[in-house]
Amino acid sequence: MIELKGVSFAYVKEDVIKDVNLLLGPGVTAIIGPNGSGKTTLLKLAAGIYRPRVGEVLIDGINPWSVPETVKTSIRRNVVYIHEEPIMLRGSVADNVAYGLRIRKLPADEVVIRTEEVLEVLGIKHLAHEKAQTLSAGQKQRVALARALAVRPKNLLLDEPTANLDRCGRETLMELVKDLVRKGVCIAIATHDRLLAFKLTDRVVFVENKTAIFVEGSGGRWLI
Repeated sequence: MIELKGVSFAYVKEDVIKDVNLLLGPGVTAIIGPNGSGKTTLLKLAAGIYRPRVGEVLIDGINPWSVPETVKTSIRRNVVYIHEEPIMLRGSVADNVAYGLRIRKLPADEVVIRTEEVLEVLGIKHLAHEKAQTLSAGQKQRVALARALAVRPKNLLLDEPTANLDRCGRETLMELVKDLVRKGVCIAIATHDRLLAFKLTDRVVFVENKTAIFVEGSGGRWLI
């Protein structure tokens, strides 16, 4: 669970997010709003990537900016943020997926098992030995998802996850999200794809005019 309390953030001088109070609890929260409204900024604040100018972000009850660096690293590893255009590391697809497991010092055999498992789930096992940086945008998105799933995060933040996925990829993503919810993962999805959000949740955060408004859905309809 991630909570933003009175959070404001500015890139230069003017706030792009101002006095936001928001709870990203169990299940799926859809974050929608126009281009440039601050959806990505909000996710990066929630992930502990950006430090608030004012206010605090609590990840599972702890402010990562107020603890020693070693504790901060441990807390941030409970959150995985996937950018709309994920960065691929040098090396193969399998190397990319295994990276998070290796820095967490999991046993080598466990790394292999988890890597193969998520590659299979996402339908990209045949790409395991391909150079990750040469893949298409849609393939990179699947690799990023596999990399996230492999570490089994408690909190998963997705920024426009369907932007480069075909119909099959979208359907796979939705099934994965539903499965993660059943396992108790807290998920937030920033998206322009209202159909995606509608199918996954009726809890919506609308971002506009520098703030975030939580809107409670009812009966499968959004009250916005």
